[in-house]
Amino acid sequence: MNTRDRLTLVITAFNEQDALPLLHPRLCAQLDALAEIDGRILYVDDGSSDASWAVMQQLAASDPRVAALRLSRNFGKEAALTAGLDFIEEGAAIMLDADGQDPPEMLPQFVALWQQGYDDVYGMRMERNGDGWLKRATASVFYRVIGRLSKTPIPADAGDFRLLSPRALAGLRQLRERQRFMKGLFGWVGHRRVALPYRRERRVAGRSKFGFWKLWNFALEGITSFSTAPLRAATYLGLFTAAGAFAFGAWVVCKAAFYGDRVAGWPTMMAAILFLGGVQLIALGLIGEYLGRLYMEAKQRPLYLVDTWLPANVAVSAPSASAGERNADRSTVAWGQVP
Repeated sequence: MNTRDRLTLVITAFNEQDALPLLHPRLCAQLDALAEIDGRILYVDDGSSDASWAVMQQLAASDPRVAALRLSRNFGKEAALTAGLDFIEEGAAIMLDADGQDPPEMLPQFVALWQQGYDDVYGMRMERNGDGWLKRATASVFYRVIGRLSKTPIPADAGDFRLLSPRALAGLRQLRERQRFMKGLFGWVGHRRVALPYRRERRVAGRSKFGFWKLWNFALEGITSFSTAPLRAATYLGLFTAAGAFAFGAWVVCKAAFYGDRVAGWPTMMAAILFLGGVQLIALGLIGEYLGRLYMEAKQRPLYLVDTWLPANVAVSAPSASAGERNADRSTVAWGQVP
């Protein structure tokens, strides 16, 4: 009977055919060094258009510890990460990026803290090699803004590079919202948490798939998912603007009553109209962002669909599901909604 702790490394990839062959030997070396750990590797292909899936198949065929999961299309990193964690029934999980920026050589430190009783061991980036100054600056501002706006603890400079214990994974699986900001969900689960500082490396190959437009939308997703502060700010802005408009209107009436008004006041009128119109559009936009998320949640679609599941030869098993959620053919699995 195997009494070793189970640990699965979850690596999501989108068009990372060049990086995966370079990352895999480093992962295996660390698992080999952890003799007290029953280590597994789970690759998740998020609908890649290159040869990433073929590379994963080769890795699974050559290493019995490797399982591979292919989604039916590109659902985004958050959904792909959710899919990988859903397919872990036993033990803890460590999430790493496929580009090699999260150093696998830190796995022993993560495991040591887990064995001390921590449920969420998250890597805290002290340096971001390979990122430009603008990306570093905007990321720093974002994490500090959302940390102040959200009641859920979201540590600054902490990404997806972390270890989750079995009970943290069990709690996370209960959160099935469609608009997913995983860093916030990790914090919402709670339990014992500890930071592990590290230096984020350069990509081992390829280019980043996250441009500034995607990062901007990612920031909006995080703020609107874990804070209603923008709506409250719009309310206060509307109140202050309305008070200013009423005061200005009273001043115009009093001035006309006592001194008259020989000029129509076109510039003043246009400035007031444009200002009030801009404030209204901003408020409507914020309301629309939240309303759009309610619309997506109301449709209750699965978080993802699985095209192919290749279990490891050492029995990395897929989660159990009802007949309506799983197809009898194991090559096509629909799993993304837990009752």
